[in-house]
Amino acid sequence: MIKVVVCGASGRMGQTIGRMVKESSDLELVGGVDLKPGTFYGIDIVASQKIETLLKSKKPDVLIDFTIAQAATENVKIAARNKVALVVGTTGFTPEQRADMTKAIEGNVPAVISSNFSVGVNIFWQLVRESAKLLKDYDVEVIEAHHRNKKDAPSGTAKTILTILDEEIGARKKLYGREGMMERGNEIGIHVIRGGDIVGDHKIMFSKNFETIELSHRAYDRSVFASGALRATRWVIGKKPGVYGMNDVLNLVKK
Repeated sequence: MIKVVVCGASGRMGQTIGRMVKESSDLELVGGVDLKPGTFYGIDIVASQKIETLLKSKKPDVLIDFTIAQAATENVKIAARNKVALVVGTTGFTPEQRADMTKAIEGNVPAVISSNFSVGVNIFWQLVRESAKLLKDYDVEVIEAHHRNKKDAPSGTAKTILTILDEEIGARKKLYGREGMMERGNEIGIHVIRGGDIVGDHKIMFSKNFETIELSHRAYDRSVFASGALRATRWVIGKKPGVYGMNDVLNLVKK
């Protein structure tokens, strides 16, 4: 059995992951971490300042983190120090926070870090990459939508789309929304929607005179992200220390 601790256990993703771990025949839920103590699925949730005590007592194989960037950075450092493998789906990291996590992980533990654990989204990114190679002279717009409580904007998934575009069509100016009188240039337009309980919608448009090509992905339930996180949890066991992505888990090769 693979022993799992979930950070952000009281949140929407944490609850979904906890339930799916509990229902799995090869995974064992041994603890949760959140701002306040409590329980989920019969397992104790400890306050975040007690995470190291929890890891030392429960000795989990993997820590899954879906929290916020500041908390996740510290959780990663503590888990790496205690030789606990990592699956991190938190987004909104600064370059400095990413560097801190990488420093803690390298040489200590394997970690899968991704802005989106949906298998479909990772295939979607591949399609975006292949399309961008062929449509370099098209106008590009990126639209994403999430629930009203999501704090980082654009989403981590949208930022990954922008990274792919930079790699394939070259760096372009990023314009976040439009207002007033303006003529379109060679920028990439980025549009962020926040409302209700939207789980996660992402769309990219390649437009030229007389035609538009659209690629989109829509998540209908958080279980698609949790399922991918559990897939990464099973995969990361026994891997060499270092930072991996879902492309490694799914054996998707960047072409």
